[in-house]
Amino acid sequence: MRELLTLLQQYGIDLNHPSSMLMVFGYLIVITLLVHFILHRVVLRTIEKHAASRDTLWLKSFTQSKIFHRIAMTFEGVLLNFQLVMCLKAGSHVGMLISICAQMWILLFALLSFFSALDVAHKISHQYKIASQLPLRGIIQGVKLVAASIVAILMISLLIGKSPAILFSGLGAMAAVLMLVFKDPLLGLVAGIQLSANTMLHMGDWLEMPKYGADGNVIDIGLTTVKVQNWDNTITTIPTYALVSDAFKNWSYMSASGGRRIKRSIFIDSTSIHFISPEEQQRLNQTPMLKAWFEERQLKMANDVLNGEGMTNIGAFRAWLTEYLQQHPKLRNDMTLMVRQLAPSSEGLPLEIYAFTNTVVWLEYESIQADIFDHIYAVIEQFGLRIYQRPSGNDIQAQLLAG
Repeated sequence: MRELLTLLQQYGIDLNHPSSMLMVFGYLIVITLLVHFILHRVVLRTIEKHAASRDTLWLKSFTQSKIFHRIAMTFEGVLLNFQLVMCLKAGSHVGMLISICAQMWILLFALLSFFSALDVAHKISHQYKIASQLPLRGIIQGVKLVAASIVAILMISLLIGKSPAILFSGLGAMAAVLMLVFKDPLLGLVAGIQLSANTMLHMGDWLEMPKYGADGNVIDIGLTTVKVQNWDNTITTIPTYALVSDAFKNWSYMSASGGRRIKRSIFIDSTSIHFISPEEQQRLNQTPMLKAWFEERQLKMANDVLNGEGMTNIGAFRAWLTEYLQQHPKLRNDMTLMVRQLAPSSEGLPLEIYAFTNTVVWLEYESIQADIFDHIYAVIEQFGLRIYQRPSGNDIQAQLLAG
């Protein structure tokens, strides 16, 4: 630096003189503008044209994130600050002010370049399956917050002319205040790590959380919030830490299993339950699905006259329904499949169908379930059974007119 100052003085340039200072500043501005023109008009445009002609995800991600532009701006700040240090005399107030501005410029665009690099990494990670298992967006937002805080402290240290170590040491005394101010981001960051470590939630999962009115697909896992697109196309925003502190239902494992559960009951009028008469037995015995059941019951009754189990119409219906479900082409036999009685109530005897479809697609599942119960309601009268139904106003009026 001293050699450069001596060389300038040999050419009659005194940096203490205002006209000489203006000449130096003009030189610095010209050099900076020239570098800016070469980088942005030549180099970066060449890179952008090359990226547009190539169908490469990572190259397009770099250009779309403006990372090259921000790196170029950082380089210009470094070049300007280097020239100021080399050309201006130490102790010059004007030079010091411009140097501080240049250093803040470097810090700002270096931070923005780092942000762009994180955005590129996040975008490229979408093509890897393992990335869907991590709340990357929340983690990246947390890293950005920490980086921005560090850069802000460095900028403040430049403005006040103090060492950054003094400001960093002062953060300990402000820890309680910072914890209060950044409570949600910190809780969200910890929650995101827990969600990832315990594989509790991924992008695209079907989440149900009645407390927040959420029932739909997860479309975004951020640092402080998780967005769920409900089935009515509304968006529900849930605090990220609520997914750790509160309970929620994740339907993704059901989708991965390949079978969705049917668990629905029909209510039998208990007054319609009776032993099967010989005429009913002769008629029902013609059903292939019931022949094995009738033979088993008759054998038990022949071997034990006193304690033999009688044949009831609801028993025959339950045996037929179990066989019907086992032979249904759209139900899975490798998962639980049964027809069971629940505790009777004032609404009759509940008969529950518990089975799994061979598809998890919502529309197909509802269609399969509806077809099964359509058939059940249509065929139940063949067993002499009635479905319980509370009398409506028309039923009461008909009884009054009949009476």
